[in-house]
Amino acid sequence: MLESVEGNFDHPEVNELLAKHFIELRAASPEGSAHVLDIPGLKDPSIKFWSLWENNKLMGCGALKFLSDEHGEFKSIRVHDHFRKKGNGIRVIKHLIDEAKKLKIKRISIETGAGKFFEPARRLFSKCNFEPCEPFAHYKKDINSLYLTKIVDNN
Repeated sequence: MLESVEGNFDHPEVNELLAKHFIELRAASPEGSAHVLDIPGLKDPSIKFWSLWENNKLMGCGALKFLSDEHGEFKSIRVHDHFRKKGNGIRVIKHLIDEAKKLKIKRISIETGAGKFFEPARRLFSKCNFEPCEPFAHYKKDINSLYLTKIVDNN
């Protein structure tokens, strides 16, 4: 059974997963094109963060940044290495969408990389019906970034 815990950045396993996520994404993105948030960035009051646990093992995590009352951005979606390639990315995204619905979010957007490293993420977002869009919020056109969005069905 999947257990969700909100805002537990300081748990050692969560901290380690986020640190690895930060390091890998910074390494895979050119200077000026990395938009990954570190832990202090995720603690911003405009962001809600969840870690997901299965049988007391950290399965993954993700965050929702409020861009407005009805528009949110997913950040820091990560599946633990032990849970990869088993359909758990979709589980993380579905959980985040469910949380967004509870918070009355009607549109969810994502910025991800355009390079080869980010192909699995782009496939995952496509499977979850995210579609290409123009840059949103503070983002600008960047050949190293792709922008995706999805209308959330709150029914």
